[in-house]
Amino acid sequence: MTAPRSTPARLPLARVGVRPDIGDPGAWYWQVPAVAQLRAEGMQLGPVTVLVGENGSGKSTLVEAVAQRWGSSLTAAVKHWGPLVPGPDAATLSWDLELEGERPRPQGGVWLRAEAMHSHFAGVDAGVDGLRAFGGRALHARSHGEGFLAFLESRTDERGLWVLDEPESALSFRSSLRLLALIDGAVAAGSQVLLATHSPLLAAFPRAVVYELDGDGFSRRPWAELDLVQDWQAFFDDPARLLHHLLDD
Repeated sequence: MTAPRSTPARLPLARVGVRPDIGDPGAWYWQVPAVAQLRAEGMQLGPVTVLVGENGSGKSTLVEAVAQRWGSSLTAAVKHWGPLVPGPDAATLSWDLELEGERPRPQGGVWLRAEAMHSHFAGVDAGVDGLRAFGGRALHARSHGEGFLAFLESRTDERGLWVLDEPESALSFRSSLRLLALIDGAVAAGSQVLLATHSPLLAAFPRAVVYELDGDGFSRRPWAELDLVQDWQAFFDDPARLLHHLLDD
């Protein structure tokens, strides 16, 4: 795949921080090192920002909170951007976030996570314009990956913020390459992408800002130095060596 095209200087979301008067100082998520660091320092974003790390490191916690806070600022006319946003009375990290970026906020983009795709696509299919928007073929009439990519393709027309949580769960290797091409086109048109992933392929998007989350918080890392890249490389170099320790008596 060729390197991404040049992008506009403006970013829909340039920085994520935490407001000083947080709602619930005792909430569980402040104990997650990555969230604690976000509270202390904030996080700068690029046109494409990728979060990687082990399960429990806080990737989904962060991207979901950003998506919910962003979604709360969209107008009622924006349809199918993502799952419903909890009200401000719900004790969630999202209401403690401060999002710094372009004003007024662009209204396009998408928020998708693996756990909510089925119900979200069901709502799209049931809508008045659902089938017409997808060529008369329901998203649920397609494979998981085909429906996912078809929905994303429909969101490239309007500039905005794409927030994706582990999209590789729906995609084959070749479909993941297709997703990278979609991201490239969206960013070239002025949109921005925030992605949490376990996929070394998706983390390899050229010139992405990549943060690795661990027990100390988060830090920006080159792709080749990421733990997930080195783990996969070690496995492909000698799969029998790792499997011997796991499976042999």
